[in-house]
Amino acid sequence: MRINDAQPQAGSKKRKRRVGRGISAGQGASCGFGMRGQKSRSGSGTRPGFEGGQLPLYRRVPKLKHFPIVNRKIFTIINVGDLVALDANSEVTLESLLEAGILTTAKGPLKILGNGEIASPLTVKAAAFTKSAREKIEAAGGTCELLS
Repeated sequence: MRINDAQPQAGSKKRKRRVGRGISAGQGASCGFGMRGQKSRSGSGTRPGFEGGQLPLYRRVPKLKHFPIVNRKIFTIINVGDLVALDANSEVTLESLLEAGILTTAKGPLKILGNGEIASPLTVKAAAFTKSAREKIEAAGGTCELLS
């Protein structure tokens, strides 16, 4: 096989449409563009994204950074390092943290984050745990219970 023997696959090459060459050619006169209107005229037509003068989508969407999350979950968060003040083997819930004065307000269900260190074993009941928080609590001999 030589380079001059290379041929395209049979049927893969299609000849170019010759427009404006008479009625018998099938694309005579208006060349398949219709009679009148912006898209029948010479030139490129409209630019990509043009919506006929209506404010286009790329200008309607919010600019910069992030779109807001609709119906996002809001948690009351606390770090593992803040649980050091509690007694060993005590049960940690949102209510017990409010009573102890560690938390001042409850904005939603409790979520435990993994910043800080803990040494005493605790039974923590929360709506969510980060992976590192769960590992630190269980490494200290405590347990993590998910509340629905």
